[in-house]
Amino acid sequence: MSTPDEVTPTRSIALLGSSGGNLRSHGGDDPDRLLHDVVRQADAAGFSIAAAQFVAADSSMDQASCDTPAALWSLVDGTPTVIVRGTLSEVNTAAREMDAAIANQVSAGEIDGLIVMSADPDDTNERTMVAAAAAEIPAAGTGGTSIAGAQRLGVKLIAASGTTGTTSTTRAVSYISGLARHWGVGYRPSLGGSTSTPGSTAPESAWRRISIRGIMVGSIPAFIALALVLALSQIPWLSALTPVFDTLIAGLPVVVSAVAARKISGLGEVGLVAGAVAGILATEGGLLGGLVAGILAGLLSAWLIKWTLSHSFPATTANIVTGALAGLLPGLLVYFVLAPITDALGLGVKGGIEWAVDINPALAGAIAGLAIWPAIIGGVYHSVILPLVLLEMGEKGHSFFGAIDMVSLVMVSLGITLANVIVPRTSGERALAGSGAAVNFFFGTFVESSYPFMFGDKKVFAIALVAATGGGVVVGLTGAEATAYLPALVAPFVSTTVLGMTLSMLVAFALAFSLTLLVGIAHRRAGIREKSAA
Repeated sequence: MSTPDEVTPTRSIALLGSSGGNLRSHGGDDPDRLLHDVVRQADAAGFSIAAAQFVAADSSMDQASCDTPAALWSLVDGTPTVIVRGTLSEVNTAAREMDAAIANQVSAGEIDGLIVMSADPDDTNERTMVAAAAAEIPAAGTGGTSIAGAQRLGVKLIAASGTTGTTSTTRAVSYISGLARHWGVGYRPSLGGSTSTPGSTAPESAWRRISIRGIMVGSIPAFIALALVLALSQIPWLSALTPVFDTLIAGLPVVVSAVAARKISGLGEVGLVAGAVAGILATEGGLLGGLVAGILAGLLSAWLIKWTLSHSFPATTANIVTGALAGLLPGLLVYFVLAPITDALGLGVKGGIEWAVDINPALAGAIAGLAIWPAIIGGVYHSVILPLVLLEMGEKGHSFFGAIDMVSLVMVSLGITLANVIVPRTSGERALAGSGAAVNFFFGTFVESSYPFMFGDKKVFAIALVAATGGGVVVGLTGAEATAYLPALVAPFVSTTVLGMTLSMLVAFALAFSLTLLVGIAHRRAGIREKSAA
């Protein structure tokens, strides 16, 4: 029995594998990620990957020939690295030499366990497999042909499965779960790609990966597609797109749910499928219903994959069970219980914004415009305002705050940066301002490009607030609703009023541009006077 002061030695693992046949379409075509995932899970269990030999071909091994381009991967200081490139025949020659070296490590007692991933027990991995069988060290692996060959050589397989339905992440969790269970080592899978504290190897809890900001930002492309279809459907000869808009708006909860589950579960495609299933069942609950279903699906996925693998489920079965149940159970909860509540909350938010605008449109626009710059600078925008924009769009396809975003942020930033292109304080500022103005105009984003000018001169910061407030007033008065993240020329055409949105954008831009230009001219004249006096 060990004493409390004794340190348990680190278990050393050798990884043997190839991009395989079926494996190639399940992550084998990305050796870098595949190896990184195994290293990350091994670190989470306190194990080390002492040796790695992975043959990656440019086509499935089922169809590969001796002349197929290939590469031999290994780990160099823990980093996946290509050791040899060439034809498959040349790479296999190098792999056999590496196989002999790893076999010597196994025979010398330097390797405690194997990971077998679509390996080749009859050729490039034969020596290591024979040595592992003789040493009776445990092995975990996937790949039907590979596993059968290893068993034939007498390798002690303690966790084996096929490849179908697995991902690089879930396979890695399966391998390490099996070895950790065999050695009696506590293991908590590292999902999501981060740790709980900097410098710590402790995996982050799925709860800590819940980020409304991250989920909403990841879902933006779907909302932009919705806005574009809405705008096109207003054109008389494109009115047939109206049902497309209705279909898209009904599907937004599915998108949000899938993004949420994927991010929170840390399981890639498995989490994505669970979120999609949950989202389909949550559509009656609106955007908030999809969000709730996706969060629950992500949390349940992270728990189920651990539970199934800790109870010796094969990796394929663990994936199927996780993806199906983690989507179905939260989806049914929202469908039968929570949908009326989440739908009412979504309608309540929309109604509250509309009520505030109806009471005093100019004041509502002014306050929103004035507050939006402090909000984005203070980090509140992505966690509060952006969700409000997307929530409004999820209800009706356009948004009051979306219009404020485009007018009071994007157009104000465009005015400030364009003025600094014309009257820069230094030559370096002209290039900086030019690139920022181009992104503002053509893509409707990157308002941070005006930060150097706003933070460098309090007068420019004040101008941004004045221009944003002025543009917001016009948004309120005209009843414009739209979205940002679109080219400036497109934004008016996805709004509820082309004239109102255009006027709002022009007012905000003109104020920001002209006032910043005057500040720049005054600064230049002051510099000339100083030089003359000197």
